[in-house]
Amino acid sequence: MRIASPARLFALALVFAAARSQGQGRALAIEDFYRIRVVGSPQMSPDGRWVAFTVSRRIEATNGDSSEVWLAASDGSTPARRVSAPGAHAVQPQWAPDGRLSFAAGIRRWSVDPSAPDSISEVGGVRQSSRVVLAGRLFESADGKRVAVLRDVPVPRHDRVYKSDFERRHEERFRGVQFDWLDFQRDGQPFPVPNRIDPVITPPQEIFVGENGAADVDNARQITRLGLRPAALDWSRDGRAIVFVADSSYRDERRYGSDEIYVATVDGDVRKLTSNRDYDYASPRFSPDGRWILYTRQLSTDAVIAQRLNHGGPTDLAIMPAGGGAETILTADWDYLPANATWSPDGKYVYFTGGIGGSTHLFRVSPATARVEQVTHGDRRINGISFDRAFSRIAYTVGVTDAPAEVHVANIDGSGERQISHANDDFVREVRLGRVERLAFKSKDGTDVEGFLLYPYGYRADAGLYPMIVSSHGGPHSADGYTFDFKNQLFAANGYFVLQVNFRSSTGYGEKFLWGTWGAWGTRDGEDVMAGVDYAIQHARIDPRRVAAIGHSYGGFMTNWLITQYPDRFAAAASGAGIVNWLSDYGTADVARTKETEFYGTPWDASAREIMLRQSPLIYANRVRTPTLFINGELDQRVPYSEAEQMFVALKKNGVPARMIQYAGMPHGITGHWNVVHRMQNELRWIDTYLK
Repeated sequence: MRIASPARLFALALVFAAARSQGQGRALAIEDFYRIRVVGSPQMSPDGRWVAFTVSRRIEATNGDSSEVWLAASDGSTPARRVSAPGAHAVQPQWAPDGRLSFAAGIRRWSVDPSAPDSISEVGGVRQSSRVVLAGRLFESADGKRVAVLRDVPVPRHDRVYKSDFERRHEERFRGVQFDWLDFQRDGQPFPVPNRIDPVITPPQEIFVGENGAADVDNARQITRLGLRPAALDWSRDGRAIVFVADSSYRDERRYGSDEIYVATVDGDVRKLTSNRDYDYASPRFSPDGRWILYTRQLSTDAVIAQRLNHGGPTDLAIMPAGGGAETILTADWDYLPANATWSPDGKYVYFTGGIGGSTHLFRVSPATARVEQVTHGDRRINGISFDRAFSRIAYTVGVTDAPAEVHVANIDGSGERQISHANDDFVREVRLGRVERLAFKSKDGTDVEGFLLYPYGYRADAGLYPMIVSSHGGPHSADGYTFDFKNQLFAANGYFVLQVNFRSSTGYGEKFLWGTWGAWGTRDGEDVMAGVDYAIQHARIDPRRVAAIGHSYGGFMTNWLITQYPDRFAAAASGAGIVNWLSDYGTADVARTKETEFYGTPWDASAREIMLRQSPLIYANRVRTPTLFINGELDQRVPYSEAEQMFVALKKNGVPARMIQYAGMPHGITGHWNVVHRMQNELRWIDTYLK
């Protein structure tokens, strides 16, 4: 890894682009999955001179990862270099106010002076041990003089009394699970999930404050007595007050709950600043001068259900006086989803990120005018943004379609951008990845829709027609776009076009588009996908008889829906963790709220039940002619394995080729490098069988 001059970087970029456009470079191979370096966690130093980041690689032998911490000068004056020890799994780079860099490796944290990166020292003492033990519960004031800590406040436990030793013995011999609470499952967590309505199992938490920094954690005094579970703590700049959120209904298992905003002083004065329970408040932050509180506001799930709305309501940034009072919505005229909001040091702007179509960028809004400005631009996704202390410089990763993400730096206005990590230069030089073309077309009802078409390796317009794979994203409230996707590039390397459509319900296209499938999952978004398929076939050299559909989660549902509603259009399909029966899914999945909101109710509500039946692919299984591969995690509690099982049986009963892959011990997101590679191999093999 090295840093080159700006002129050299520009020249290299031209060489790489020319090489790809002229057809140089080999095709991507599945073995390259273990070769790619994953760059992330960029952290700008307080003085803006340095950027620390991680470089991870996948280890085939162990099915794990190895991570290193690297350091680069933000101006490119010195080459980037590894500062963690060879062979150490180093993560979590973090800058201290004094300009030293620390990171975790093993059970210890290490510190390094960026001007002398070989001088690594171990960080020890009570302060470090407190951070390890209280991870996620320890919050230091800006000057480090005070520390807030969240502690469980146990309630008396009453041991069970048995009628006899005989009864006790048989209770102790029991092997299994017993539960009587509603929220008993959560994907990826041990079953059953601990009972949140029982204060013995899930005790209340309170805020305690230590006066002498992290070293004083053991002597911290209690300042709240709410009997709730505070979260998202933030100190005022003067260290005199803490703002946080808490849900007063968290013991009500029949409610989805909504957080409210509280402020507590170090003297123990606690006030609730919000009173509208129709909203869920998140991420409160004091302004630098302590006069205002910034937060995110969204209509609560309970309000959507109670009001039987046909939309989910906007997500907005807002501010209110620190003492409470009228709120000001900062993004009322900005029709997207703000995230990661933070104040500038002078309080004149709030910076945040947001998705626009297939891109993600940095924005800012003035609390004085509520006018949103876009800071970064281009066909790419900006992630992991970090600021220097003065908010004059930013560091971030840049996601593009034809190369793995790398770290860049720029001025606060987005100018003067420079790439400072080059972890994948050799890979990009050697492998020619498929190019992506943005598509814009109209759906069946005239709605404008965006898609992305990845071209196959070695594409030639005079080489006949190519097969195409339609890949649908999950969510459904997410979006495809400018990011490196190894699996899609692998399909392209094997001669396939890959089409991704940001169908209705996708983020990045405004609220009307976001809620455009309410009450009819599959119908309008399915029409969007098919309009994209038709447009791509007209636009490029694609064989309409050789089209496959794939996807995971909502993309799996979309795949199931497409092969039932458009049975003559798809020659093969691979459905990952896709729902086929909304009625069975309601009681067996961990997200009943999606049916209670976007399907208008429960299975015992006649109108909601009719919608669930109408939008269930299983009802139309007799139409399917498409050979389909079903993929599921054994322990999936988001879309239980039984969903795929129902459709598999239906297809086999109707004489349609079908195959099932169940990954042992896997939840909804099928992880582990061995599993990921195995899945790619089998999806490619299945699609090759029917499209080649």
